[in-house]
Amino acid sequence: MITCPFCESEILEGADICDDCQQSLTDMSIPQPATPVERGLLKDRIKTLEPKAPSTVSPDTPIGTVLEKMITESIGCVMIVHEDELIGIFTERDALMKLNAEVSQFVERPISSCMTPDPITLEAKNRIAFALHKMHVGGYRHIPIMTEGKLTGVVSIRDILAYLTERIGVPV
Repeated sequence: MITCPFCESEILEGADICDDCQQSLTDMSIPQPATPVERGLLKDRIKTLEPKAPSTVSPDTPIGTVLEKMITESIGCVMIVHEDELIGIFTERDALMKLNAEVSQFVERPISSCMTPDPITLEAKNRIAFALHKMHVGGYRHIPIMTEGKLTGVVSIRDILAYLTERIGVPV
């Protein structure tokens, strides 16, 4: 048993509301950050990472052209946009898992045939910890960033690692 911080009644651990005083206890279950790095992850917004401008193509762009674009621009993903709306993402992992050694058979097909449709997106105002969580749970290395519903950037796991490295104070 634990004690309610408002009325000092005994309450069951994990309770959302004190039975005696009806005060919310949800803040009690939120762990407090122990380090400046943890505080930064929980406080700082994705916009702090200065998301890179997304590289975009239309859904009918040939796969070969998209692959060349990724190589030329040294990028790990391309956003597929139709009429200013994000409809998909194509990543290095998509190239490996969906095209693999048979890539020559697919170079003329449209990118829409092998993109990942309806990608998970985040808003620039979301916290960095939320992005890190989404990337971990989903197994993503890139997340499109939206601002007021419009595609404005992309964040990679490298961006978050650079942020963490800077906060920890590790020399690069």
